[in-house]
Amino acid sequence: MAATSSPPTPNRDTDVSQLATAARDGNRFAFQQLVAMLEPRIFRMIFYRTRSREDAEDICQDVFLKAFRNLKKLQQPERFESWLFRIAVNRVKDYHRRQKFRSLFSVLQDNDSQDDAQAEPAAERSTDTMDAIVRKEFWQKVHTMLDQLSKMEQEVFLLRFIDDLVINEIAEVLHKSESTVKTHLYRALGKFKKDAAFRAFIKEAQP
Repeated sequence: MAATSSPPTPNRDTDVSQLATAARDGNRFAFQQLVAMLEPRIFRMIFYRTRSREDAEDICQDVFLKAFRNLKKLQQPERFESWLFRIAVNRVKDYHRRQKFRSLFSVLQDNDSQDDAQAEPAAERSTDTMDAIVRKEFWQKVHTMLDQLSKMEQEVFLLRFIDDLVINEIAEVLHKSESTVKTHLYRALGKFKKDAAFRAFIKEAQP
């Protein structure tokens, strides 16, 4: 009996490109498959930046809705994932701008008990969510370290070590050159290269 050849190993990048092409051409099922494949990564990326499951879920849904509405504009389906991350990054920036505005607005208002009562459960939900997913002490250390980075260094660092993107993908997401991305990444790493806790974090975060 002749030996049968094993089926080729699926290529994830090829699958995403093919599905994105089909979705752009009007195949809704293909887009649903893209959502199922990529939603966990996009949600994780947003959650690490908002620290709120409720807000992350809302933003994640908005990201895929915007992607669906703009599929016809996607000229390079093979870059769908980077394109999706770029939408997510912009939506997170919008979120933080709104949060800053709300914080400023609340300072200008009288501190009434109703506002305090609404704010406290939200903070508790955020803390409970973080505690349920990661060790609280670990992430406190990470956030302390990130506070020492510039905004661009933070974003490059998170995209590389939390979202697991490679240099060229980060460049596409941020609309920066690869050399610029590398510069900011090396600066971030240089600030913590002597920190034992940071080295442990890098080891744990890498795939």
